[in-house]
Amino acid sequence: MSHILKHPEMSNQSERIKETLEEPYKIIKLERDATICFYFRYYKDFKQYLMVMVRYLNGKGFIITSFYTDKIK
Repeated sequence: MSHILKHPEMSNQSERIKETLEEPYKIIKLERDATICFYFRYYKDFKQYLMVMVRYLNGKGFIITSFYTDKIK
């Protein structure tokens, strides 16, 4: 996750990333790759969803990327 927090817009967002993973509004599994899931949670102060992309390998999840978006895609 440290690579994500280096981006200026994500530098203070570690708690929100954890919150999104623990209490998501929606989870979408990628059809063409069952190891990837997208977690979404809406934040009113940003008026956007935080998206966290996770890849699962050998029973462990790894955060690939995270960013704010207007829509669940």
